[in-house]
Amino acid sequence: MADSGEITLLDHPVPQAAREGRIRVGVVPQIDNLDPDFTVRENLVVYGRYFGIPKAAMESRLPRLLEFAALETRADSRIQELSGGMKRRLVLARALVNDPDLIFLDEPTTGLDPQARHQMWERLRLLLRQGKTILLTTHFMDEAERLCDRLKIIDHGRTLAEGPPHDLIAEHIEPEVVEVYGEEVESWFSQHGQRLSVRAELHGETAFCYLKDPAPAIANLRGFPKLRFMHRRGNLEDLFLKLTGREMRE
Repeated sequence: MADSGEITLLDHPVPQAAREGRIRVGVVPQIDNLDPDFTVRENLVVYGRYFGIPKAAMESRLPRLLEFAALETRADSRIQELSGGMKRRLVLARALVNDPDLIFLDEPTTGLDPQARHQMWERLRLLLRQGKTILLTTHFMDEAERLCDRLKIIDHGRTLAEGPPHDLIAEHIEPEVVEVYGEEVESWFSQHGQRLSVRAELHGETAFCYLKDPAPAIANLRGFPKLRFMHRRGNLEDLFLKLTGREMRE
């Protein structure tokens, strides 16, 4: 039992009216939990029964859901016959059978190849354009930067930052980053990297130089043919690592 505070889900108090709130919610779990004994079509129809959707209404929704998941030609396929990307799209389509206002997604692209990830992103953007609200958990910083209007970085249960992605990057990270690696990077870092940077870090065989003006550092690096470097804009991964550290987590 809670000892303080209150919880509401889409304006419904929980647990008093949890069922009323859940009817308007869709959930995509991290691990696919499709029923292997059913076909693609049957997985959607059976899930609709949990929400009390009449059979005729569910049958009318099926073409739209299958089209959304790009599985029109696989409606009668068994789950074992689907690729990983197809399964993730089906789980997302299944979460939409009740036409929810709020969709929870737990790391929806984990384990997908680049093509399947981009297909998933396209469908999530479509849902956003339709006015759906999405609560997404992800460890892919490029995914969060591409999809989220607002994000929260949480570490060990503590909120470290919250706000629009690009506002947070501008607030915490220098605008330009030069990554340096190769032979003699440690020597270059100690002699030049720290001096040329607003902020600099050496991790393993890579130096990260955070800069407002990258031109002096790049000009300097051209005099070190054994070093390689990459110039890019500061991004959400830089922000995450600055706030949470670079140590391995179990």
